[in-house]
Amino acid sequence: MKLFKIFKGIGITLLFLPFLAIAGIIIFEIIGMCANHVTTDRQTDKLQTDLTEKIPDIEIVHVSSETGNASGTGNHVECMSTIIFSTEMTEDEIKAALSEYYTSDNQYCTIKKEDGNSYSVYLESAAPFPNNIEGH
Repeated sequence: MKLFKIFKGIGITLLFLPFLAIAGIIIFEIIGMCANHVTTDRQTDKLQTDLTEKIPDIEIVHVSSETGNASGTGNHVECMSTIIFSTEMTEDEIKAALSEYYTSDNQYCTIKKEDGNSYSVYLESAAPFPNNIEGH
């Protein structure tokens, strides 16, 4: 009788093992998505802070961020931040002011003159969980 209970416990454990594995994968993906979104929010906040500190007469017009696959090709996740602002500084002065912050290999930063005194800054960097389901 005791041997039967042992085999019964082993059998039940083996039946539930696939469900536990699937639940673990789902929880890992959800944690990865949350971490990627928090990283994007922090990146956007830091970009906005850096712009405000380095450009004295800045007027921020629009701030947006996105977490996902930027290129549409491949299965990976990026953190993307866009800020549109106006200033009397030139494009070269803005690039020089931000060069100490945004020149590393793991991020892509573009500063573009829109019209008049309006500029856009686009920052894209790798997500901490780049192979997350959100990139598919």
